[in-house]
Amino acid sequence: MNTESTGHLREEWWLASLGRTIVWARLRMREAGTAEVFDSDGATLVYDSEDTARAMLMDADFVAFDGMDEDDALARGFSLAELAPPEGGNDDVLRARMVQSLGARA
Repeated sequence: MNTESTGHLREEWWLASLGRTIVWARLRMREAGTAEVFDSDGATLVYDSEDTARAMLMDADFVAFDGMDEDDALARGFSLAELAPPEGGNDDVLRARMVQSLGARA
């Protein structure tokens, strides 16, 4: 699993798909063992553990982006080459990029 260090946080990107629309969620794990999920509505949801946060994401049909391979992506109707987690200087900028439309297939 590829995680990114951000100060005292580890970070993972998760996604859900509805056709060719991708909804992103950012999971951050804190050193204390708690976790937070930044969702597409711009809300930050706090959980008592990494396991609880991951279970919540999986219950909402999200999958870990780093755990996907090309076959997983194709089964969802897109290619990994079409995807990259959103970037933004802060959460306000990031919020506008948490839902991504991939457009029609050729």
